[in-house]
Amino acid sequence: MSPSSPTTPTTPDVFVTGIGAISCLGGSASEFWTGLKAAAATARPTPVPGLTERVPDVLAYQVADGATGTTGSAGPAGVGARADLGRAAGFALAAAREAVADAGLGSRELAGAAVVIGTAVGESGGRESGDRDGSTSAGSTGDGGGDGGDGGWESMFSVAASVGGELGTFGTNISVSNACAASGYALSVAVDLIRRGEADTVLLGGAEGISWVPLASFSRLGAADPETCRPFDAERRGTVFGEGAAVLVLQSARAAAGRRTYGRVLGTAWSCDAHHPTAPDPGGEQLVRVARAALDEAARGPGDIGCVIPHGTGTRQNDVIEHRVLHEVLGEHAARTPLFSLKAFIGHTAGAAAAFAAVSAALMARHGEIPANVPLAHPDPECPVLLPQDGPTALERPNVLVNAYAFGGSNFSMVFGGEAR
Repeated sequence: MSPSSPTTPTTPDVFVTGIGAISCLGGSASEFWTGLKAAAATARPTPVPGLTERVPDVLAYQVADGATGTTGSAGPAGVGARADLGRAAGFALAAAREAVADAGLGSRELAGAAVVIGTAVGESGGRESGDRDGSTSAGSTGDGGGDGGDGGWESMFSVAASVGGELGTFGTNISVSNACAASGYALSVAVDLIRRGEADTVLLGGAEGISWVPLASFSRLGAADPETCRPFDAERRGTVFGEGAAVLVLQSARAAAGRRTYGRVLGTAWSCDAHHPTAPDPGGEQLVRVARAALDEAARGPGDIGCVIPHGTGTRQNDVIEHRVLHEVLGEHAARTPLFSLKAFIGHTAGAAAAFAAVSAALMARHGEIPANVPLAHPDPECPVLLPQDGPTALERPNVLVNAYAFGGSNFSMVFGGEAR
């Protein structure tokens, strides 16, 4: 697909020209896609060193040691990076390097790029009371920063700045943190930077490193599945977290000219219902509103959607409510619109979830197909969604709807448009 005229005169095109990913499925976007294509042999969550002994029902989808190249004392840092980068920043940098190479960005383009990264907990994992090896480290200050171990204050939400500093970008650097919708909101910010003419190139992504506090908290809430992440399964018992990073290169039509693209970000929207600190609004009014707003901005209707990547966490409340929301938004098309349950492959990557979904949408558009879902052992009759499990499904309509929801009622939806086939 080559860049063309804007979707509408008032909505300039935003193209995806490069992607990068590191996850439990591997250390690159190609390994990520290969893992998604192997639904029957997908990764399994594993015990978290130092935490599972204290909270036995906690597992996580973890990135293999060395998947980013070199490993520093603070976690994977990627080839050529400082060894003192935190775990989330190390993942983000590795994924960003891959996305930059995939897009073929030159040094001048990279220098002028903006960086926008969503993360729910930032580098809090490195500032908790116990390191991954069980030794004692400085605790969190609770004020958005932490004691770096030598008595100095360090920001926990510095992932975008770390990536920008390592890559030598001189555009805007923004870290967005509003729980599990963080990289969705970040994507909207990145799109706005391009549409307002404030940037021609934006490195957009999400990153998370395993952190003890949110995992233990979900266990206390009774929302942690002790076996696996299994959205829309009748025997699901909660979610299972994952770690890693996904990064996309977003570019204006001018910057993308002459490049092969994955497709366009056609529409984004966000809302906040503020129904409850942790529980979703059972009525789903704002979830319907945000999906319809994204469709409206994309100038697409329910019949134009070829696939939905749902938030689909595996918690009983989320899955049932999202099923009802999709039926209201897509109407008669809902029953025959396939869903791709991404979290069944890589777990709930929290603030990086929307970015991983966006990379998945880009890969589906590039390959023209939806990978088979992880087989459901016990489909839930309360949320009977279409989850093809017998091999890949053709992406018959090249538009993918992505949803991401968060604590506090922060909601995000995006429509990604690939090349018509």
